Amino acid sequence: MMAQVMRRARVARRITDGFRQIEGGVWQGAARVAVLLPLAALLFAVTILVIKARPAIIVNGWGFFTRSGFDLGRSYATTVNHIHGVAVPLGASYGAGSLIIGTLESSAIAVIIALPISIGAAFALTERMPRWVSQPLGFFIELLAGVPSVLFGLWGILTLGPWLAQHVYPTIANNMPNVPVLNFFRGSAGHGEGLLTTGLVLALMIVPIITATTRDLFSQVPPLPKEGGEALGMTDWEVARRVTLPWVRSGIIGATVLGLGRAIGETIAVAMVSGSLLASVAPNAYGTFGTLAAAIVTQLDSASTDGTGFAVSTLAELGLILAVISVAVNLAARLVIKRSARLGAPVGRAA
Repeated sequence: MMAQVMRRARVARRITDGFRQIEGGVWQGAARVAVLLPLAALLFAVTILVIKARPAIIVNGWGFFTRSGFDLGRSYATTVNHIHGVAVPLGASYGAGSLIIGTLESSAIAVIIALPISIGAAFALTERMPRWVSQPLGFFIELLAGVPSVLFGLWGILTLGPWLAQHVYPTIANNMPNVPVLNFFRGSAGHGEGLLTTGLVLALMIVPIITATTRDLFSQVPPLPKEGGEALGMTDWEVARRVTLPWVRSGIIGATVLGLGRAIGETIAVAMVSGSLLASVAPNAYGTFGTLAAAIVTQLDSASTDGTGFAVSTLAELGLILAVISVAVNLAARLVIKRSARLGAPVGRAA
């Protein structure tokens, strides 16, 4: 009887060990798939864009990056040009220079406005406000990240833009000194559509992303270094500047890049607020302009009428440029984070 019990125990142990080995193999395989899947998706998307954009790359050449204007040509004409073996509608002329500049300008304005607001909000939520106040406020800030972008666009075009054009922009434009850089804020205030309004709308859209991430980073800073700084006679501002911010410096850079990626790729809200002017760069901070993402969404319907398919190919080239810019920004951010982490200790460079 005892021998049968021991035999059954050994069989059960072998079955259990077999299941454990299988479970370990399945887990390792699933983890590898999870790691490779995002990379495979990115490579697949970029490969499709390259294939679709190849005719436009051949015809447009390097001048595509410097020219401005976006003319579909005679898309309904039966006669077409053949350039390097690619069928092109008569009169078609494309340039992405102004779109690239508009994308970078609006994204830069958004980050410049959103970053100090986000850091200040995160600092107030973690350091200054009681928990019963900071928790609901933090919840509502995070809710902004889930608001559809089309609602931000409607608010910007119907409310924010007209109000700024009537009450704020004229004052700034009339009183700004006529000196380099600042004279960009002079000139006609427009009707509310334009570069600065777009930057403000984008800033509001990325503030929740940066604030939520930065708040979590601030909450992870150990209290002892901050208490030590206060014991040495540091003010609250000095503790924040010399202890808290250096401690989470790399994380703030990463959060900023997340927000910047959202601003670069935003489509609907920008298309509604920017004015979607594809032919030129904004003459001042209030002028209409275009971005890569907005140009794709606004021109896709018209491009589909081109029987040669060259217009769609050009939009695919715009998408490829947008993808390259996004990847380049993230790689640059990774280098900055790596260098920042190497230069300074958690409590500052001089520590």
